[in-house]
Amino acid sequence: MGRRSLLLLLLVFLTPGAATPVPPALRALSSLHISTSFKYRPTVALEYSIHYIQQKVDHFGFNTDKTFKQRYLIADRHWKKDGGSILFYTGNEGDIIWFCNNTGFMWDVAEELKAMLVFAEHRYYGESLPFGSNSFKDSKHLNFLTSEQALADFAKLIKYLKRTIPGAKNQPVIALGGSYGGMLAAWFRMKYPHIVVGALASSAPIWQFENIVPCGVFMKAVTTDFRKSGPNCSESIHRSWDAISRLAKKGTGLRWLSEALHLCTPLTNSQDVQHLKDWISETWVNLAMVDYPYESNFLQPLPAWPIKVVCQYLKNPSVSDSLLLQNIFQALNVYYNYSGQVRCLNISETATSSLGAQGWSYQACTEMVMPFCSNGIDDMFEPRSWNLKDYSDECFKLWGVRPRPSWITTMYGGKNISSHTNIIFSNGELDPWSGGGVTKNITDTLVAIVIPDGAHHLDLRANNAFDPTSVLLARSLEVRHMKQWIKDFYASLGKKHGIWWDKG
Repeated sequence: MGRRSLLLLLLVFLTPGAATPVPPALRALSSLHISTSFKYRPTVALEYSIHYIQQKVDHFGFNTDKTFKQRYLIADRHWKKDGGSILFYTGNEGDIIWFCNNTGFMWDVAEELKAMLVFAEHRYYGESLPFGSNSFKDSKHLNFLTSEQALADFAKLIKYLKRTIPGAKNQPVIALGGSYGGMLAAWFRMKYPHIVVGALASSAPIWQFENIVPCGVFMKAVTTDFRKSGPNCSESIHRSWDAISRLAKKGTGLRWLSEALHLCTPLTNSQDVQHLKDWISETWVNLAMVDYPYESNFLQPLPAWPIKVVCQYLKNPSVSDSLLLQNIFQALNVYYNYSGQVRCLNISETATSSLGAQGWSYQACTEMVMPFCSNGIDDMFEPRSWNLKDYSDECFKLWGVRPRPSWITTMYGGKNISSHTNIIFSNGELDPWSGGGVTKNITDTLVAIVIPDGAHHLDLRANNAFDPTSVLLARSLEVRHMKQWIKDFYASLGKKHGIWWDKG
């Protein structure tokens, strides 16, 4: 088994067309943000203005004054200087305009909260490149790509906005984000409570580190989604791995597999076969995250409840190897060719190019080290253990750095976060990342909202006519908490200035 197969499917996106394949464990975190429905795309373009701020490359050192331009967006159509608020999107591993255009919840609640919307791009992603085209040249240039530096960027930006925008100075700021962005939102509130009054951290796996949760919880959750979506569905997938191996060993097996799966590039050796298996695994993981109740067009054009559609082709695991793989192709085709316009399947692509594979690969090799494994018993995947040494060796090969698996829990507290306040942790039970998330209340102000019918941060998606009741209730609770934070902020401000304030 090659090094690629020893690395777990830690993070599941890669940039299409990348010259160098990125190992599965180092691909960009599943920051699936709020896409509009495939059918219900808004007819009016979102209105925002684009801005830039000079940020220090290194907020924590003193021997360099080098700066770079961080991009951010502002939408203030519904903002009110009297009793308003600022909703601050903690940008994650991708282009901020892409996130802005796919963050429906913030746009939906802006008027109710009298909110200015701010979308801040994460350093080293999109246009916010500290060293321009040399930003990914080597580990020396990437040394300033950390969550801590990103949070410092956000803090400085908010202080700048309050200083320069008339009416913003004495307004409460709430951080929002999903997946890695949700982790940043939670950590932002923890580290900068004087900057943001609260945070909504959706699908934020802040406990997917060290030994806080079992390494197999993620793949087990993916399997549960498929098991519940159709009879024998997960069993068919489980059996497919050995079927692929048996077919590949036959004289014309590689050619047959290439043709049966309609691959753009024929399989030629055992490494290609493992690459194929990794790609199929990523596809099942992606489907689990975007198992939304309506047609969507985020990663790929997909039908409503796509796993149920996939499982229609995987009802019988007891068929021959060749028929099983033909059924697997039909299932894969739901994900890659729902539009009917794809002529062949490219096993170097699983998702959108708007996410930054290079940057996340480096982050996963330094501080964002999330152990993942599968055993083939509690899940439908091939057995793979978590091997930190192999992981570290791959990181050193790629970037010349070694990961620090304990740093995130040292920096942000792991499970010891009860001293913090005003954070909502929302998770969908269909989302495999929920296993590393906060799913029970920690205190009265560290609140968990669980969405039974929710996939990856469904609550942050735009309102849709097919939204299940559980997500509508979740959004209602989230808004209620945010309103209370805003009210408390103004009440405190009024006491400070000898004014009684109550906006309801």
